[in-house]
Amino acid sequence: MSELNSRIEALSKTGEWLLRNDSPKLELATLKSQKENPWFTIANINLSIKSIAEQFLEKSKLEKWLSNYQMKHARQSKSIGLIMAGNLPLVGFHDFLTVYLSGHKAQIKLSSKDQFLLPCIVEKLAELDPDIVDQIFFVEKIKSPDAAIATGSGNSARYFEYYFRDIPHIIRKNRNSIAVLSGKETDEDLLGLGEDIFQYFGLGCRSVSALFVPEGYSFSPMMELFREHWAGISDHVKYRNNYEYNLACSMLENKKLIVGDHVLLFEEPGFISRIACLHYSHYRNIADVISIVNQKSEELQCVVSSIIKTDEVKAQVVGFGKAQQPGLMDYADGVDTMDFLLNLK
Repeated sequence: MSELNSRIEALSKTGEWLLRNDSPKLELATLKSQKENPWFTIANINLSIKSIAEQFLEKSKLEKWLSNYQMKHARQSKSIGLIMAGNLPLVGFHDFLTVYLSGHKAQIKLSSKDQFLLPCIVEKLAELDPDIVDQIFFVEKIKSPDAAIATGSGNSARYFEYYFRDIPHIIRKNRNSIAVLSGKETDEDLLGLGEDIFQYFGLGCRSVSALFVPEGYSFSPMMELFREHWAGISDHVKYRNNYEYNLACSMLENKKLIVGDHVLLFEEPGFISRIACLHYSHYRNIADVISIVNQKSEELQCVVSSIIKTDEVKAQVVGFGKAQQPGLMDYADGVDTMDFLLNLK
């Protein structure tokens, strides 16, 4: 069995282990993560683990993904610095995966908000692929990397750009996702949209933070479905505090808004909305929306819609309920990480 096939086999078995979710070590990592980061609920951690196992670690999906590349087994291994974000559980897993399969070494700087889950998974991988201990390193400080992949806020991205200016790098900044509605969505579509909005409390770059709706659109059916199906989200103290704070501020500022039980809707054009809030804009012509999306494509991670076609916009288009389920080819910011790693000189 080739080295690459051995890694695929190890990942596949690790995915099966994650889906069973019966490991005391994984349970401990989950509980420690929840204690350290209140946004990391057990439900959201399990959701991320399940998504990774199903979307990233199935053997057939791994093989199909890698068939798009010429995996260069004789290539000299490089040291790759990985700076992980901590907004969602295991949000940097895909970067780890690409480095591992490309055969490079990784210096991984974990976010203080997500310190336990990835090391636990790598420990399991080491049982199946002992060579990983000489390939994957968790570090406090990245030292003399040959290349870097870093994810952070707009401010931290500027620092990363400067710090890694002399080596090949991928630097990711804040992005948001939007939904474009026709007004003819079914209840199933709107329930899927609820997942795109509320999963992970809306903290991810793939979380829908703004809506485009046709003139005359009625939000009542959407709000009623959200009220019924997402009642539990308001039980989360930090989410509820954000909801109440933003509601109070809007009242003091006399802002016009639509008050839902679990989310506040503001008629504002920007894509960046606060926690427990959504922005929305009306449109007359879908062509106007397509133009805006293309003008601001660098601000967007994906577009949720059934009326926007993939070839009409630069951003990735996904169906309702699919924003939080990226596949192996759905690279963050549209930058092919595997191609970047395989072509390092």
